[in-house]
Amino acid sequence: MATPNSALRAVRMGLLMSQDDFARAVREAGARVGVPNDANKRLVQRWESGTTAAPRPVYARALEDVTGLPIESLGFTLPVPMARVSNDGHGGHDMEAGTNGIAPVVSAPQGVPQTSSRNYSGVWLSRYEYFSSGRDSAFTGLHYVVVLQHGNRLTVRSLPGSSDSPLTMDLEVDGHVATGTWTEQTASEGYYRGARYHGAIQLLVEPTGRRMTGKWVGFGKEFDVNTGPWELVFQDASTNKATLAAYDRRPDV
Repeated sequence: MATPNSALRAVRMGLLMSQDDFARAVREAGARVGVPNDANKRLVQRWESGTTAAPRPVYARALEDVTGLPIESLGFTLPVPMARVSNDGHGGHDMEAGTNGIAPVVSAPQGVPQTSSRNYSGVWLSRYEYFSSGRDSAFTGLHYVVVLQHGNRLTVRSLPGSSDSPLTMDLEVDGHVATGTWTEQTASEGYYRGARYHGAIQLLVEPTGRRMTGKWVGFGKEFDVNTGPWELVFQDASTNKATLAAYDRRPDV
C-alpha cells in the first residue's frame, strides 16, 4: 500500500494552493527554467497519495522553484535522480550524490558514448577565471552565449554585445561530461591587443541540465600552459530574435 506524501501536501497547503493551483505553478515554473512539463491536478494527487513515489527529473527543478525547497525535503519515498556539481577541494570538481543517496553515473561504461537526450539549446551565461601574470591579478571573463545542439554536439557562440572579445566553443556531451575546445579573439584595443587564444575544456553537467562546471586549459602570453575554472549557467531556452536581443548586452553579474 502506498505511503501518502504528507510533507508535499503540507508544503502545498502552506502555500495556500489547491491541487489545481499547484499543478499550474509547476507548469509555469517548468517554462521559466526552460524545461516544460505537463503537470496537472491528477499528477499532484498521485504525488500526494504516494502512488507516484518520486517525480521524474523534468518535474524536480520546477518543484524546487515553486516550493523554495530542495527536492530531498519534499517527502518523496524514492530518491529523485538529481545531483550537484561541487568543488572537490583539490582544484577540480565532482558529481556528488545528494542527501537522497543517489550516486550519478558520470559517463558511459567501457567508453561507449551516450547520446544526450536533453536539449541544451538556449542562452547561457559563460564565466571563466584566469590569472594575468603581467598584471599579477586574477580576472573573470563573462559572456552571454547561444548554445545550439545537434545530436550530442553543442555549438557555443557569444552574443556580440556581451563582450568585445568574441568567444566560441565546440563541445561533445557524453553522459554527464562535456568535452571540447574553446577560442577567444581578444579585443584589438584591450590589454591583449587582439591576440587569439584557444585551448581545451571539460565540464561536468549537473543532471538538472542547467549548469556545467569544470576547467579550461590553454597557453598564455609567455606560451606557458595555464588552466582555470569555467562554468556555463542556463538563462533561457528560447533562441528567438527577441530573446537574443534581450541578452545582447554585458552581463550584469
